[in-house]
Amino acid sequence: MTIEKEESVTVDKDTGAPQNEINLQFHWYLFSFFIMYFGSLILPGIIFMGYVLFFFIPYFLQAVNLVAIFINFNSMIALLITPLILMLCYIIHLFFLAFLTRILWNITEKNSPSKDGVIPRNIRSKTLNYYHIRSFMIKYPKFAFTKGVFPWLSNWMFNFIGSNEIGKGTTIEEQVCADKFIQIGNNSYIGVNSVLTSHLVEGIFGRTIYFKLKVGDNVTLGGWNCFASGTRINDDSYLLPSASGGKHYIVKGNNYYFGMPLRKVFKKRLLNYLNLTEEEANNLKLFKKKVKMNREK
Repeated sequence: MTIEKEESVTVDKDTGAPQNEINLQFHWYLFSFFIMYFGSLILPGIIFMGYVLFFFIPYFLQAVNLVAIFINFNSMIALLITPLILMLCYIIHLFFLAFLTRILWNITEKNSPSKDGVIPRNIRSKTLNYYHIRSFMIKYPKFAFTKGVFPWLSNWMFNFIGSNEIGKGTTIEEQVCADKFIQIGNNSYIGVNSVLTSHLVEGIFGRTIYFKLKVGDNVTLGGWNCFASGTRINDDSYLLPSASGGKHYIVKGNNYYFGMPLRKVFKKRLLNYLNLTEEEANNLKLFKKKVKMNREK
């Protein structure tokens, strides 16, 4: 990865290693937040205020009496469509938030593309600066979508902005991190409070480990599963709750896993955990086989 050194570098007296404070870049953080937050509210604000001033106030709030609201057609319409107008403005706000974030994200990617590597934090660099800018930018859209009325739109938001790649039929519950440089396949389930992170900071002035985290197709994370940068979870992996691994962990797939660090679950242990008999387990295998055949069709 390209590193741009500055002339003045502070050297630690004991170790002789160069040390620099992180470039906080508050001006870029404030600029990006101003563009995303206020820019996404301009059009929905105009629509809502226009509706209130020219329709809601004259036909509803200025009605002669309570009876007039229910016998006047325009007053009834003003009363009934107000929730729809609010919902429309909210959806427009979300769309423009994602759209503006996408523009800013593409500008940063053009100047310094995201790529696998180790970023030293004791040397100021263009790569590290844009890494922090992108980390800040994605936080508000992630919060607005996942904590909003339509949390299922978060998959679309990440794909549209380009920070993550999420396949069709994949469900992602509320979780920690998982906002950039992550690829998840089709028909996967990421359980609640799981941690999928493409970055790992080693110490205050340590290195930033930054590698894409990949999750395959038909993967199930039961919840509270933690994985760091460079992890590869292959197809048809079924992780029981709290089954976790470190950075650059490879899960071969096509099996059940448990524990920390995770390991395969053998048949007898799995049956005891699920409280199933062998006959019931065989019925589940037949059901799974039929479901897979239907998907292939």
